[in-house]
Amino acid sequence: MAETTHGALAPTYHPLPITIARAHGTHVWDTDGNEFLDFLAGYSALNFGHLHQGLVAAAMTQLRQVTLTSRAFDHDRLEEFAQRLVEVVGPLTTGGENSLVVPMNTGAEAVETAIKAVRKWGYDVRGVPEDQATVVVAGGNFHGRTTTLAGLSDNPTVRDGFGPFTPGFRQVPFGDLGAVADAVDDTTVAVLMEPVQGEAGVVVPPDDFWPGLRELTTKQNIALVADEIQSGLGRTGTTLACELWDVRPDLVCLGKALGGGIVPVSAVVGKPEILGVLTPGTHGSTFGGNPLACAVGIAALDLLATGQYQARAAASGKVLKERLDALVERGLLTGARTIGLWAGVDLDPAFGTGRDLCEALLERGVLAKDTHDATIRLSPPLSIVQPELEMALDILEESLVALRGERSGEDPTAEPDDADEATADAADEAPSDPTDIATAAAPDVDTTGEGTDERSELSPTAS
Repeated sequence: MAETTHGALAPTYHPLPITIARAHGTHVWDTDGNEFLDFLAGYSALNFGHLHQGLVAAAMTQLRQVTLTSRAFDHDRLEEFAQRLVEVVGPLTTGGENSLVVPMNTGAEAVETAIKAVRKWGYDVRGVPEDQATVVVAGGNFHGRTTTLAGLSDNPTVRDGFGPFTPGFRQVPFGDLGAVADAVDDTTVAVLMEPVQGEAGVVVPPDDFWPGLRELTTKQNIALVADEIQSGLGRTGTTLACELWDVRPDLVCLGKALGGGIVPVSAVVGKPEILGVLTPGTHGSTFGGNPLACAVGIAALDLLATGQYQARAAASGKVLKERLDALVERGLLTGARTIGLWAGVDLDPAFGTGRDLCEALLERGVLAKDTHDATIRLSPPLSIVQPELEMALDILEESLVALRGERSGEDPTAEPDDADEATADAADEAPSDPTDIATAAAPDVDTTGEGTDERSELSPTAS
C-alpha cells in the first residue's frame, strides 16, 4: 500500500495512544500484541464483553440469510425483536405488556425519536398549541451530538459553534426537583433526563429525585422519558437504572448494549398512547430494525432475561465501590461515585488531569477514558470476574500513587493527614448508594471465575 502523506480522518477525536487490532471478552490487544484490560467497554456498548460467542453466532447466522430490507417490507425478525423488548423492558415502563417499540440505530436517534413522539402526543392528545411544546431537560446532560441534542447541552465543547439550536427546551439543575416543578407549565409535554449522568462523570441524583419526577409528571399529565442508553441493560445492577428508585418511566431510550458491541441498535420502548401517535410517514429509518440488528438485539435481550448479568454487575459493583472509597479515604482520589459496575472518579488537579491518569493506566495495561478535566469513568464489561477487577483496581491505585509522587514529591504511602481524615469522615457520612438496593436484591453470583463455565466462554484465550 502506498505511504500516506496525511491522515484522512477529520480531527473529531483525541484518542489515547493505542491502536487496537484484536479483542475478546474483557481484553484487547494492540497492533504490537500488547494486552490490555478494557475498563471502558465502549461506554457500555460492550456490556457483554468483546465478541460474546452467543452474540457473534446470532450475527453470523443472520448474515447468511438477510441483512437489510428497509421498512418498506416486513422481515421475519422484526416483530420478534419488538416482542422481546416488550417482554424484557415493557414491564419496567408504564406501557407494561402493551408497550410499543420504535426501532432505530444510534442512541441519539432514539432520543430524537422520543422528542418527536412526546411533541406530537402533546399536540394531538394533550391539546398543546401547535409549535409551543416544551421539554424540561437537565444541566450536565449528554443525549447525543445531533444539532438538536447539542443544543440541550451546557458543555461548551459539545455546544459552541453549532447554533442556532432547536427551541422548546428548558434546562434545570440535575437532581433539583423544585427547579423541575418551576419549569413546568401548560406547554410542557415531557421531562427528559438520564437516570444517572454518564458523560458528566457518573453523577447520581438524590434518592428522592426520580420518585419525585414520577409523582410530578403523573400529576401534571406530562411524559417522563428516561435516557437509559448508557445506564440501561445491566450496567447499574438492574435492567434499567430507574428500577433502583422503583420508578417506571413512560418512555425509555435504549442503545449501546442493545447491539452487543457488534452493530448499532437502539429503540424507544413504552406507553402506547404516546408512541402510537407516530403513524406511517411521520417517522422512520432506513436501517432501523434491520434483520441483522434485530437478530443481535434479540440475542442480547436473551442474555439479560436471565438476570445473570445484572446480578454480576451488582456483586462486582460492591467490590468496585469498596476499593474506590478506600482510595478516597487515602487521599488518592478526591471523590468517587459508584452505581452498579459503573464509577466516576475525581483526581486532585494538583496531581494531574483525567487524561494523565488514563495515560498512566494505559502504560500499565488498563483502558479507561477521561471526562471533564480531572474525572475518569470506569465501566468494564459486566462479564468481568473478580481477579480481573481486583487487578485493574490495583493498577489504578498504582497509577494514582505514581502521579501523586511525580507531582508532589511526597511519600504516597505515608499516613493520611488531617485533610485526608476529614475526607474519610465525609465519605462515612455520605448518603447511601442506591446500588445497595440492587446488591441486596441480587442472587448470589460467582464473580471469582471459579465454578462457572462462563469464565472460559468469555476468556480472551478461549478457542
